[in-house]
Amino acid sequence: MGYRVAVFGAYGHTGRFVVTELRERGFDALPVGRDARRLDAFGLAYRVASADDPASLDVALTGVDAVINCAGPFASTASGVIEAALRAGIPYVDVAAEIEANLDTFAHFTERARAAGVAVVPAMAFFGGLGDLLATTAMGDWTSADEAHVAYGLSSWHPTAGTVAAGAVSRERRAGRRVRYTGGRLEYHSGERDLPRLDWDFPAPLGRRTVLGEFTMADVVTIPRHLAIPEVRTYMTVDAATDLAAAAVPVAVDERGRSAQTFTVDVVVRRGDTRRRVVASGRDIYAVSAPLAVEATLRILDGRTRASGVASAGEMFDAPDFLRALSPTVTVEPVSE
Repeated sequence: MGYRVAVFGAYGHTGRFVVTELRERGFDALPVGRDARRLDAFGLAYRVASADDPASLDVALTGVDAVINCAGPFASTASGVIEAALRAGIPYVDVAAEIEANLDTFAHFTERARAAGVAVVPAMAFFGGLGDLLATTAMGDWTSADEAHVAYGLSSWHPTAGTVAAGAVSRERRAGRRVRYTGGRLEYHSGERDLPRLDWDFPAPLGRRTVLGEFTMADVVTIPRHLAIPEVRTYMTVDAATDLAAAAVPVAVDERGRSAQTFTVDVVVRRGDTRRRVVASGRDIYAVSAPLAVEATLRILDGRTRASGVASAGEMFDAPDFLRALSPTVTVEPVSE
């Protein structure tokens, strides 16, 4: 293939999956990060750089075709790495799940990236990217809808250190408030003490599960970015949310380093009395972010894009075709309503 792709934050949990995915697909993976000792463990050529050191980033991205940022919290890393990508004139992809960090990327870099002719795709991961691709696919020929619902059915959720740190940063930036997308805009509010609970009928074999409403994820940034849907709501199974609060780390159970966690993402869009539904299922939300990010990078480099500058997954790519490319890692199927 010949493409050289830098992976910033390569030795993090998701970063390691991304390096492996790149190598298996024939890319020249270049690990980048602050710790030379941990980078050396890959047995590959690597470069040392820090998100707050522009000169080191410029050296790290020299001779590189694209960069994938896997280093959270992205509130601290995204801006610096995007700036370096713009200076280098190369595509930037990240796996940020932080709502505020993704908002920052769209707010601060949309015009500059378009003017520079550089593709920037934030949230190209399980949260934000996959839901957007599914919602875009469910919309089909619709140009607008009344509501989009993204329900996450996770068998468990043992967060990485990066997830925990990113969550802490987001809570601090929100001053403890909650966020939802309603009436065509993001709304921050204090709300009740406990998140509302409701039952969600996932397709078999998961079936009916209790989920938390207003468990708001990055889909509220990516979906309405390009789809005319004034209400976007996301939900999380109660069991997974309980695991997240306990903060037990992921445990690898196979040679690829994946955990035993399984997931179902159930997306429903509604226009009037008509509903369209698309469901994805797979294993390990961190591991699956690797094929999402790498497939996005390949499509940008090959010119298979539908937008310029900063764009979310469903806006940048042919969503149904992209989802087909994820098989068999992710199984996607429409569900008759």
